[in-house]
Amino acid sequence: MLVLSCLLVLTAVVMYVFARAQDSLRLRLGAGAALLGSVLCGIASTVYVVSAYEVGVPVTFGRVGTPMTSGMHLKAPFTDVTPFSTRPVDLNLSDKDVVEVRSSQGGVMYTEVTVKWAVTPAKAAELYRLAGSEDAIQQRLVYPDSREIVRNVFARYTSEQGYASAREEINAEIGKLIKERLAPRGIDITAVNLRNVRPSDALQKQIDRKIQQKEATERATEATRTAEEEAKRRKIEAEGIARANKILNDSLTDKVLMNQCIDAYREAARENPVYAVPCGSGNGTPVIVGGSGRN
Repeated sequence: MLVLSCLLVLTAVVMYVFARAQDSLRLRLGAGAALLGSVLCGIASTVYVVSAYEVGVPVTFGRVGTPMTSGMHLKAPFTDVTPFSTRPVDLNLSDKDVVEVRSSQGGVMYTEVTVKWAVTPAKAAELYRLAGSEDAIQQRLVYPDSREIVRNVFARYTSEQGYASAREEINAEIGKLIKERLAPRGIDITAVNLRNVRPSDALQKQIDRKIQQKEATERATEATRTAEEEAKRRKIEAEGIARANKILNDSLTDKVLMNQCIDAYREAARENPVYAVPCGSGNGTPVIVGGSGRN
């Protein structure tokens, strides 16, 4: 605007000179219009409007001034204002920017992370000195520091923890460390999301072998447990049979055997007339004789 104002002033002067020389009313009117345009451009060059969710950093001849908040501000015509958005910006570490990390065991993994960051308005001037623009802040500060911290955190965990059991803990630790690193520089980390962790091909093969070995061990353990339970069951069964036989053997006295013999004789006598050796005679088993002959 300042340059345009100067050009309009120069145009007004030239037109006025020619107007006097030629005594032309049209040129005089043109010179007046150019002068008015110059004044308006000069006024516009002293006013700057900072949009909502932005902060402006004024720079006058290389000197950085106090950040401007949202609204209308007056400034020197030769002051440049660099705007910074205060809305959260997403830094996606994925695809070609995916982070290659190594676990404490040396296993290689590929992680995809999203870092949400925003400029702290009060420290916009300091960020301007460090980077110069919003894109430069992301590329020079947020991007390299985030990758470094992600690698350092994963290096303290095993491969299994990295891709499975400790992902929430790792995500929280990464977010905490990135926030602590960038907050003093005027960058507010609003969220860190560890979206995906993918083992390398070599690590995936190791994982598959480990899973197979674990399954084989579990099958062998189950077979051993089943065999032990079956052995215990048979032992208990055998001990029960032995106790039953002992009880039966102890209970078979001569009187019991005599009563069982008499009961059997009575039962047989109900159906057919029989002749029998009296129970308990001799040392042998009692003999029952039918009516048709001796058996």
